[in-house]
Amino acid sequence: MNNVKKIGKPRLLMLGCGDVGMRMLPLVRDRFRVIVVTSKPERCDELRAAGAIPLVADLDRPDTLARLARLARVIVHLAPPQSSGEKDRRTRNLAAILPDRANLVYISTTGVYGDCGGASFDETRPTRPANPRARRRVDAEQVLRAWARRSGSRLAILRVPGIYARDRLPLERLQKGTPALRGEDDVYTNHIHADDLAAIAVRAIDRARPLRVYHAVDDSDMKMGDYFDAVARTFHLPPPPRLPRAELQQQVTPMMLSFMSESRRLRNDRLRNELGVRLRYPDVATLLETLS
Repeated sequence: MNNVKKIGKPRLLMLGCGDVGMRMLPLVRDRFRVIVVTSKPERCDELRAAGAIPLVADLDRPDTLARLARLARVIVHLAPPQSSGEKDRRTRNLAAILPDRANLVYISTTGVYGDCGGASFDETRPTRPANPRARRRVDAEQVLRAWARRSGSRLAILRVPGIYARDRLPLERLQKGTPALRGEDDVYTNHIHADDLAAIAVRAIDRARPLRVYHAVDDSDMKMGDYFDAVARTFHLPPPPRLPRAELQQQVTPMMLSFMSESRRLRNDRLRNELGVRLRYPDVATLLETLS
């Protein structure tokens, strides 16, 4: 008689399953039993159809989180912070119930660096968040680092720039004629295709070093206005008008202005050398060429 127990798939807990999370599911559902936390009961059917096990809970309500504590030791945290305050209360609520000796991948943002004057740099650069949105992300990173050290867990932080895909291009902005900065005032921006980001997060589960930060960015080296111009050419739309910063700030939202006030170029050597990532879309032009 065979007394060996049949071992099922390991479980993966995913918090925040928007566009990138949905792109991740086909990459992990054969290997893991994927449990997706959602605060919206109406999404349960969609998540089941995508191969996940939905669990209704809310990171804004700590009383709903206790049952997550021992569900899985592989965790992907894609949920953004709440929209106000200096601290990420959602990540703080999550860290309070995370298990020991877990493996967590956190999706952060390149905004934690603030404005870098167009400098090119790697993950060793200190953070200098310039607005509450970025400070909440730095808070989340610090909270998760403290949890990982305390609990003997492995943590990978992916700092993510502007995400693009065929259905995530600034077409509405171009159709509205929203202006961009003139060349001498413009800022360098960083990019990653949504499919590549999903694949990077999966790769980080297995290959990330403990307490390691990775720039989840492609090889694009573009200023923001040049990105808008390239998309406009691809879709045969007028390029955005270019304005000096003093004029443009009268015409865009404060949030958009904050994005247009930070210039940086992030290197991705760790992504390639440590995670072994080979990008499907090494730059924005690769996608746009397929759409021309």
